[in-house]
Amino acid sequence: MLPADADDELRECRIRVHRAGPLSGEVVVPGAKNSVLKLMAATVLADGVYELTNVPNIADVGIMADLLRAIGLEVTLHPQNLVTIVNRGDLTPVAPYELVAQMRASINLLGPLLTRCGEVRISMPGGDDFGSRPIDMHVAGLEAMGAEFELTADYVAARVAGGGRLHGAEIMFDFPSVGATENVLTAAVLADGVTTIDNAAREPELIDLCELMVSMGATIDGIGTSRLQITGVDRGALHATNHETVPDRIQAATYIAACAVSGGEIDLLNAKVDHMQMVLSRFRDMGLGLGQLPNGIRVTSEGRLRATDIATLPYPGIATDYKPLIITMLSVADGVAIVTENIYPGRFKYVEELQRLGADIRTNGHHAVIRGVERLTGAHVVSHDIRAGAAMVVAGLAAEGETTITGVHHIDRGYDDLVGRLQSVGAGISRAGAG
Repeated sequence: MLPADADDELRECRIRVHRAGPLSGEVVVPGAKNSVLKLMAATVLADGVYELTNVPNIADVGIMADLLRAIGLEVTLHPQNLVTIVNRGDLTPVAPYELVAQMRASINLLGPLLTRCGEVRISMPGGDDFGSRPIDMHVAGLEAMGAEFELTADYVAARVAGGGRLHGAEIMFDFPSVGATENVLTAAVLADGVTTIDNAAREPELIDLCELMVSMGATIDGIGTSRLQITGVDRGALHATNHETVPDRIQAATYIAACAVSGGEIDLLNAKVDHMQMVLSRFRDMGLGLGQLPNGIRVTSEGRLRATDIATLPYPGIATDYKPLIITMLSVADGVAIVTENIYPGRFKYVEELQRLGADIRTNGHHAVIRGVERLTGAHVVSHDIRAGAAMVVAGLAAEGETTITGVHHIDRGYDDLVGRLQSVGAGISRAGAG
């Protein structure tokens, strides 16, 4: 696994990309970043030895490992995508700033630590910079269960009112927030009584978290629906378990986008069609051939893509994490398309980088209008966040000349050997250090 702290040399690394013709071969889709970090946080809930498999080799796993160590767990990152976590019950429910500031998913320790220890203090989380992502729904849900909060600009602290356990509650979210659903869910499994979450998130990664906790002894009904019912159990009723991380649908979409702009045919092994139905439908509308394999997806790209209007929505709609990839694909498609961002309206920072490459894109509020051009032109661009960095790589594959991408440490937070996997199917891509 990559170390948690990216040093100066890593931050000065760059990726060089050039168009190299059609792609061909197989790519194995790694485990999901947006699942494994939450699985690791959930090991706070019960003592014992956990084995997590299909763990992606990404920097954020290293950061979460260090964070768990800081609160008292033993974490070992093994080869072959295996992580073992030992929880001996001696926990310090304080998450340090220097680790939390590096990763948004640190907030997923709020629910487990609060319900397990009765109190928690977490510095305000960092991570990708693409607009405000408040935690008000996390707080309101846990307050309904008996938590008391102290919020400052620097940290969030919570404790169970009167000591003892959180209690069950009926919670209705205004919006199906993944993070808020996860924190209330993980808190509720050890609460006293029954908790219902209406308008709960339904993402495959959240289902993966539910399945982990059910195998630990939790009682959760309605998994995969918008109404979850959690019957709390006593602390001793939960136990450690082994679990395989669900494949990463965003990484799968990245390789689809790479093939889309390069042409060719690739097989994405482990990709789950049923996790990507809506976005795959839009990719077909754009002219891609997508066939289901016994263990994956076959992607075929012939000729120029077609422009298609797209809007992001909560799952099962099109995830906001797909949008930088989609806009990059549309930048070289035939026609004009409008992309509407309904989740994080500020998430268009990467558009300026695509414009450096010659893309014709105009943004207005939460809309982007993309007029496809025949070909982009290589230039120096910056990766501002994980998915934007991957989009810059895809854009480089669609550009004449060489594209150089800096800010590579962002890509490393969420992608397991993006360069190597693309090289294996014939992409013109390499990685270099400073200078």
